[in-house]
Amino acid sequence: MLTATVAIELAAVTLSWGLEPTYDTVMYAVATVTLAIVGALIVSRHPGHWIGWLFYASALSNGLTTDLPQGWGLRAAAHGWPAGPFAEWIALSSWVAGGPLIVLIFLLFPDGHLSRRGWRAVAWVNVVGAAMVLPAWALSPQLGKDFVGGRNPYAVDSAPIGLLMAVGMPLFLGSLVAAIVPLVQRLRRSTGVERLQLRLFAFASMCAAVVLPVSAVLWNVAPIVRPLAALATTAMPVAAGVAILRYRLYDVDLVISRTIAYGALTAFLAATYLATAMVIGATLGLGLGSSWATAGATLAVAGAFRPVRNRLQDAVDRRFNRARFDALRQMTGFLDDLGAGRAVPEHVEQVLRKALGVDEIDVLLLLPDSGLAVDLTGAPVADNVGDGRERWPIRHGGTTLGSVVGPPDLAERRSLVAKLLDAGALAVLIARLRIELRRQLDEVAASRARIVVAADDERRRIERDLHDGAQQRLVSIGLALRHAQHALGPAVNDDVTSTLDGAVAEITVAIDELRELAQGLRPAQLEAGLGPALRELARRAPLPVEVDAGPGRFPTDVETAAYFIACEGLTNAVKHARASRVVLRAERRDDTLVVSVVDDGIGGASARKGTGLTGLSDRVAAQGGRLRIDSGQGHGTTLVAEFPCAS
Repeated sequence: MLTATVAIELAAVTLSWGLEPTYDTVMYAVATVTLAIVGALIVSRHPGHWIGWLFYASALSNGLTTDLPQGWGLRAAAHGWPAGPFAEWIALSSWVAGGPLIVLIFLLFPDGHLSRRGWRAVAWVNVVGAAMVLPAWALSPQLGKDFVGGRNPYAVDSAPIGLLMAVGMPLFLGSLVAAIVPLVQRLRRSTGVERLQLRLFAFASMCAAVVLPVSAVLWNVAPIVRPLAALATTAMPVAAGVAILRYRLYDVDLVISRTIAYGALTAFLAATYLATAMVIGATLGLGLGSSWATAGATLAVAGAFRPVRNRLQDAVDRRFNRARFDALRQMTGFLDDLGAGRAVPEHVEQVLRKALGVDEIDVLLLLPDSGLAVDLTGAPVADNVGDGRERWPIRHGGTTLGSVVGPPDLAERRSLVAKLLDAGALAVLIARLRIELRRQLDEVAASRARIVVAADDERRRIERDLHDGAQQRLVSIGLALRHAQHALGPAVNDDVTSTLDGAVAEITVAIDELRELAQGLRPAQLEAGLGPALRELARRAPLPVEVDAGPGRFPTDVETAAYFIACEGLTNAVKHARASRVVLRAERRDDTLVVSVVDDGIGGASARKGTGLTGLSDRVAAQGGRLRIDSGQGHGTTLVAEFPCAS
């Protein structure tokens, strides 16, 4: 049927070529072939779909009863071929037969089934009306003005003809209008995919409903409107085919709103141009087509274009594309809150979900250095390209920041998604920078922790080496000297005995010093816990120290860090604070070890002034903890360190 339709239209174009305006010959042939192609596409994918077959029937009817007879009639009139008037008569009367097909398309769209069985009556009324209008129109004397010869050779001037037209035309036109009602009802009740299909077809039908009556009224008055009828009749099957077969590829709301907005903009600018040109011409005494009037009107239109377009687009979106308008307004409000500090950039994902009404939306960020995909919390995620979901890149300043992943249905609003991502790209950029900063800080903290652990391990190794190596060798030397002294016996003079005793005493002092050095690396008392180690530290202090520490145990690295905090705090109190009393406390609060050193000295301590306190801050940070120093002048110093110690 498609091949036959194309062949018929080629023959019709060949017959009509050069005998009528070229646009008339070509555009109506294109409209008919388009009908056939859309019908072929629909039927090839959905063989039982009535809409495809109706498009087939319309295309074949146009070719056989309108375009081909019209071409034959024109050629016959030019070259004296037979049956020319009869062919013209068929071509001029055949439009009535297309009425029932149009009614059925409206009633059956988009799934090929009636929404209610009662709507069949509308189709039958149209058939009855067409059956009455067809003979009345074909036999009317007024049809003669459209013949090449200027006369309808089959005209009948009688009262029944007028009666048929008077009764049949209201039935015919009324049923055409009534066929739109179920389409509107379906549109109002529909949701999801069906709503998108109906919106696209209803928009094309609305355009045709405006263009066709206007072109019919101005057909003989302004022939320039004739191509509009062909465009309108072509747009309907194209819209229907797209809606049935490829509705996901187009943003219907955007098409509708942009068409209305730019149509209104064109009318406004045209009116502005004419009004400005008339005012300038009347003021300066010039004609409407003068160069000054044209220049002034052009400047007025150019200046008004952008602000008027923006206002019209907002007004149209508010009325005809409310979802788009609300979505963009939510994103704009979020950006305003972000700039005012009332929102955080990580909330952009929630704003996208709310604006689009979809919960399955995820924002994935691409870290520039590692190329790692993370979510807005910074947690690595698997960016599965083949998971079946749709993806939209997020770009800012020519840089790809990441992507938004959503369900396949979101592709129906791809232009809205792109618009929201363009608007929210700055928030995504800020969120990515914050994640990069957090990751770098985490790397620094981990590096600190590794350095502290390595230092503690090295201290313990040196302690073991001193205990097991040098100390043991010195003990062995002392024992050897005592053994030599005993071997010499009482015959040895007093000077030798004194020398040996002195050597053994020096060895004993060296052993004690090494032991103190080894214990200073990591106190041996920590083997019994933090509390005993702090009490031993207090006993060696040159001023009164009160210790409040329980018997609880903590991770080894935490105990070591806490002990050195206490040591440095006590050293600061003795050397710099001129304190007379110090209190050491160590207690567990939930999952935190809190160590405090409080003295009654002169105060004024600061981590910025001494490397010792600065080192303490680094050590506490390396354990993921917090260090606070409260040291007002003349009010003593309070040093508090908090270590996470969940176990």
